[in-house]
Amino acid sequence: MHIPDGILPMSVCAAGYAVAGATTWYSLRKINQQEDPQANIPKAALLASAFFVASWIHIPVPPTSVHLILNGLMGVILGWYAFPAILIGLFFQAIMFNHGGLTTLGVNAAMMGIPALAAYGIFQLRYKFGGDNRSTLTKFAFLGGALGLGLAAAIAFPTLIYTIPGDIDVTAERASITALLVAHVPLMFIEGFFTAMLVSFLYRVKPELIKAMAT
Repeated sequence: MHIPDGILPMSVCAAGYAVAGATTWYSLRKINQQEDPQANIPKAALLASAFFVASWIHIPVPPTSVHLILNGLMGVILGWYAFPAILIGLFFQAIMFNHGGLTTLGVNAAMMGIPALAAYGIFQLRYKFGGDNRSTLTKFAFLGGALGLGLAAAIAFPTLIYTIPGDIDVTAERASITALLVAHVPLMFIEGFFTAMLVSFLYRVKPELIKAMAT
């Protein structure tokens, strides 16, 4: 899912930075409007670390393999903190392990971070369908976790398909990109299930964290 350096035109990379910068600004603005903006920083740091490590957990989906993203989970748990946390995680992945790239940092952040915020919005819809009972929480947590990844893949597909360099085999490249997109479908269910299980666990052991997700 991480787009490396040298794949996208500079115009697309610049647009990615513009979108990521605007979304970061808006997210920080929403965070600063909260009663205690610093209260969730430790939780955001913990999940940014999990996001950083998750990309090394590969799951074989023949004929390829995919790795965990957890952007939907971060959106569900962190809300507006998710975008800056993902941006920081992507930055360290790029500079420490060359996973992704610096020129494509903005594109990758927008591709994963905006769906994370969408996952947060999906999770907040639970109030219209039963509130904070355990069954409703887990259902909407599953939807948020799964669709967060699904939306990221849906953004990545046209971004890659329509920017394939002309000096390579376009047909073969499109086939490989399509195969990679299809391979993320089962991963959506895995991440949705994992998000639902984590929210269900928090509901049992620390329900105040669930209430904090409402802000």
